[in-house]
Amino acid sequence: MRVLVTGATGFIGARLCQALRERGERVKALSRAPREAERTVPGLEQCHTWDPASWRPPEEAFYGIDAVVHLAGEPIIGRWTADKRKEIRRSRVLGTRHLVDTLVKLTIKPKILLCASAIGFYGDCGDSSLTESSPPGEDFLADTCQKWEWEAIQAEQHGIRVIRMRTGIVLGSGGGALAAMLKAFRLGLGGPLGDGEQWWSWIHRDDLVGLIIHALENEYNGAINGTAPEPRRQKDFAEELAAAINRPARLVVPTAALKALVGGFSTELLSSKKVIPEAAEYLGYEFKYPTLGAALSNGVTR
Repeated sequence: MRVLVTGATGFIGARLCQALRERGERVKALSRAPREAERTVPGLEQCHTWDPASWRPPEEAFYGIDAVVHLAGEPIIGRWTADKRKEIRRSRVLGTRHLVDTLVKLTIKPKILLCASAIGFYGDCGDSSLTESSPPGEDFLADTCQKWEWEAIQAEQHGIRVIRMRTGIVLGSGGGALAAMLKAFRLGLGGPLGDGEQWWSWIHRDDLVGLIIHALENEYNGAINGTAPEPRRQKDFAEELAAAINRPARLVVPTAALKALVGGFSTELLSSKKVIPEAAEYLGYEFKYPTLGAALSNGVTR
């Protein structure tokens, strides 16, 4: 299989490219910095220049490609200023539109488009269990995810199988959400956010990569929740992370302080999403890290 990956230099994309190459697949990439991608992602067959929010990717990048994995987009972690929110939406919604615009014009099209999305699709849902058939939320990220996925779905009208991977909090060493949390916890500044009762749905990076490859290989189209089968309340998540590095988790971060620190991003940290990977279970995917303790232990020690 020949796979084209966008966001190949990112926390998830780099590991995905590595896993595909280890399986003997041929991997190409689209990147705003192709030289950096070729330097930092070993084994890339070719890398084409593309700025997702600015223009359509070149048609020649897709010649001979069987599947496209679209991961590129502005990270949501960080303070949500007006400019940050604008870039989050532009990079994902407009970027996916530009990608699909090129795909549908190809004489010979890739068979599959797997487009990243996020469990932010569901909004704040309290203690309700959420599956792929649950309705969307109404906040900024939920609205962004709906528009983002809608752009990807347009490829279905042209015979392309579309998979929408709604990813939770991705854990793993060397980056992502865990790296940001570890800084605070190692200083003894970790603990519950708000009342800590909100559900956090997470997945180890190796399982997300495994699930992406599993979805490409199986005749499935539609949404897949990229989360492990064990969502946890945030206060329990904090306790397990603290235990993994032998540090306390006593500092409670009040809601008002969190909002002052990260602005609108506090909505995602405080909202509750108890997400169940129903589609992954239907597809028979076997998680390497089904429990939070195992995922954190691996992410902290490696």
